[in-house]
Amino acid sequence: MSCKPVCKLCPNLILSQAVTFTGGNLVINLPAGSYNNGQKYCIVVAQAIPAATTINAPVVVTVGAGTQQYPLANQYCAQVTACGIRTRTRYSVVVSTSATGGTFKLLGNACPCPTNNLPAINGTAPADPAAPTT
Repeated sequence: MSCKPVCKLCPNLILSQAVTFTGGNLVINLPAGSYNNGQKYCIVVAQAIPAATTINAPVVVTVGAGTQQYPLANQYCAQVTACGIRTRTRYSVVVSTSATGGTFKLLGNACPCPTNNLPAINGTAPADPAAPTT
């Protein structure tokens, strides 16, 4: 089986125009246009994620020159944070609108985020890690 040398891209494939860390949020800017309620889009984060971005920064989407920020939510409707986003990665989303705004909701999982969760809790404070011995 061979690859076609020329093929059309899906019109719902959207490349980000900019990725910035502003006001504590990781902001993914998409090209100007209308993103329709219930429509599926594939967003590619085309730019590098700024080095100053904190891993727990909420990810939001802006459109064109607009200043309105729309949250990027995971499939369970929780806010996606910067640790779940990778550069040069495609994310399938569905736009969900309301009377006052909207959300870009992932159809699958974001990248796994590291956690420092305790394996269990038992009512006592966790012990500090032991200091290395020399």
